[in-house]
Amino acid sequence: MSSAHSAVPTAGSVPSPSASSSASPASSSAAAAPTITELLDFVRRTARDEALIASLPLDPEGRTWIRLDGPGGSEAWLIGWPPGTGTGWHDHADSIGAFTTAAGALKEHSLAVRLPTDGWKTLELTDGVDRSRELATGQGRAFGLNHVHEVLNESEDVHAVSVHAYYPPLPRIRRFSRAGAVLRLEQTESPEDWQ
Repeated sequence: MSSAHSAVPTAGSVPSPSASSSASPASSSAAAAPTITELLDFVRRTARDEALIASLPLDPEGRTWIRLDGPGGSEAWLIGWPPGTGTGWHDHADSIGAFTTAAGALKEHSLAVRLPTDGWKTLELTDGVDRSRELATGQGRAFGLNHVHEVLNESEDVHAVSVHAYYPPLPRIRRFSRAGAVLRLEQTESPEDWQ
């Protein structure tokens, strides 16, 4: 584990499936990458761990998080969302992922379009690409590569908590601004920027 990861608390109560096996380190390193379905199963199962969810410190001013051990070498997080907070438009670049609401409710706005991976700054979106969904406690979703979305806690007075998993561990996050049909790439973050 790199030193960037060691600065983030790790929750030990959620072992990955490979951690509980008796496989040797050599055979576990050859394990298959988790599928989107396996990531979604992991976040749903973890979201039902009431003790883990209750262990997350909640801050009324900003999001809080704890790093978790995800399945098959995936990156996983438990995230607290104060009322009125959100992520802004972003994607997870080269990673697949899944998330589930463990407490409260979240809203996801997404774009039903595959964006170019690199080499652009501004795109004009066509009509009909916007999607929105409410994710109440216990509800979640999985997504493929370059999934552009924003996640919000629109409540005025209730914290939300969610569980997220990504594979491969996030190599970068691209952040966007949106004005009507125009999506603009604002910055690209690497793990050192958020860990």
